[in-house]
Amino acid sequence: MTGTLRGHGSGAFPVPVAVVLLFALAACSGDPPPSVGGAAASALASPSAPVTSGVPVQAGALPAAAATITPTRLQVGRLRLTARVDPVGIDAATGDFAVPPSIDEVGWYRFGPGLEATAGSIVIAGHVDSAEQGKGAFFRLRELTPGDAMTVTGSDGSSRVFTVVAREIFAKTAVPLERYFARDGAVRLTLITCGGPFDARTRHYRDNVVITAQPVER
Repeated sequence: MTGTLRGHGSGAFPVPVAVVLLFALAACSGDPPPSVGGAAASALASPSAPVTSGVPVQAGALPAAAATITPTRLQVGRLRLTARVDPVGIDAATGDFAVPPSIDEVGWYRFGPGLEATAGSIVIAGHVDSAEQGKGAFFRLRELTPGDAMTVTGSDGSSRVFTVVAREIFAKTAVPLERYFARDGAVRLTLITCGGPFDARTRHYRDNVVITAQPVER
């Protein structure tokens, strides 16, 4: 079962984006939680950011800037989660967000900001579950609420603490990609996985769960 986050058409990113590659495990248990903090998430995005037709993506390898700090580990105390973070891009063959195949690992969108960022959305996506492997790293992501803390460790050994400001649930066709994959606006951490009802015919979850967190000032 593949969980896709669809683009809004052709353009900078010409094909649909699968932010989370998932497999059928019946469904996420229980009803989806309500969205909270949407206004706070919107406020962190730049009000002047242009609306694009899809996820802004560039061809090539990791950002060339020597100062780029790659996220390597994500810890979420509320969820008792510690997950390895791998840099990922776009699968050229499918146009999917290339989330690591292991459901215990999550992927950092390497064409966006790194951990050193002072602006933009640092995107990390992960599996919710798998028929073969069971519950994924982000199986309980929808339980996060404003105020919950998480720590991201970088390739240089540094760490950055974030606190949740919003939990939003979107139909996959309605996710505002220009907001969550932006390189401008206030710096924030964006976590994404699948959620909502599972469609046995298409083998997809209907929705995406999006968590927005802001850095804790030191």
